[in-house]
Amino acid sequence: MNGDYIVRATAANHQLRAFAITSRNMVEEARKIHNTSPVATAAIGRLLTAASMMGSMMKGEKDVLTLQIECGGPIGGITVTADSNANVKGYVIHPDVILPPNAQGKLDVSGALGPGFLNVIKDIGMKEPYNGQTHLVSGEIAEDLTYYYATSEQTPSSVGLGVLMDKENFVKQAGGFIIQVMPNTEDEVIDKLEENLKNITSVTEMLEKGMTPEQLLEEILKGFDIQIMDNIPAQYKCNCSKERVSRAIASIGRKDIQEMIDDGEPIEVNCQFCNSHYKFDIDELKELIK
Repeated sequence: MNGDYIVRATAANHQLRAFAITSRNMVEEARKIHNTSPVATAAIGRLLTAASMMGSMMKGEKDVLTLQIECGGPIGGITVTADSNANVKGYVIHPDVILPPNAQGKLDVSGALGPGFLNVIKDIGMKEPYNGQTHLVSGEIAEDLTYYYATSEQTPSSVGLGVLMDKENFVKQAGGFIIQVMPNTEDEVIDKLEENLKNITSVTEMLEKGMTPEQLLEEILKGFDIQIMDNIPAQYKCNCSKERVSRAIASIGRKDIQEMIDDGEPIEVNCQFCNSHYKFDIDELKELIK
């Protein structure tokens, strides 16, 4: 398959649920749209990668997942949304943040985020969206999601995410995995999985070797019988349109729209997720008031 895709699988007789993704194209697309610095690319790239896999776990066609990081570090915060078809989009508050490498010589995502919270919001057609919030435990994002799953969803999970930049600061590799332990899983399955995970170096190293998402799962779930369920294409895709933006303007109320009309200037609305510009002239604003 060309491009980004997710592999969904089960292992150990349905005791383990597994997802793996290659996401280079979506992360590069986000980098181009938002002109992100290397550390901001790594941060939003990891979050987009995770959101894509988590989105694919949702059942309903109209379900929406939002992952939001509110933090005190120089990046200011990140918001990413995904639908159940693994389409993602996102933005960073300060896309140009530059930091020296961390002690391991890697991009310092944790330093860019600083202390903060991870919010996981699932809009699955109920009256109120589900909202789970946890502290950032490391700010490296994968560990923070692992902690979220353990505390908010009581689903022991292992999350691995990686973004590798090349010398020109384009995205060279990006991808990740989520392995979940189902209730009543046998202890020896958990022990073996933990042993396997200890030997995993890094997602991007595995991708650099040319490994596919299928091969990532084979490596992580070595010694288990794996059943690949399906492949899902994943992509960066914004669903904004002039119609959606006009509905948003219409919702701000007559008084404010009338003020815009009285100013006599056309207005321009920019989409935070894809940087599309939508212009509304006075006649269009008058239509909205109707």
